Amino acid sequence: MAMDARDIERLIKEALPDARVEIRDLAGDGDHYAATVISTAFKGKTRVQQHQMVYAALKGNMGGVLHALALTTGSPDN
Repeated sequence: MAMDARDIERLIKEALPDARVEIRDLAGDGDHYAATVISTAFKGKTRVQQHQMVYAALKGNMGGVLHALALTTGSPDN
C-alpha cells in the first residue's frame, strides 16, 4: 500500500507547522519520494537531527507504507 504525497506533507506540517514542504514522487509508484523541508525548527540542528525530526513526524510510516524518502532539510537562513 502506497502513501500519498499529501499525507506526507500533512504529517510533516503537523509536527513542523512553519515548514515549507515540497514532495516529489521519484518513481511514480507512491513508495519512493524526495522531500525538501525548510523549517525554523531546524536552526542549530545537525542534518542528522533534522532528518530524525522529519522521520519522527511521519509517525512510523517510514519503512512500511512509505518505502523510501530522500530528504533535503534546512532552516530558512541556510
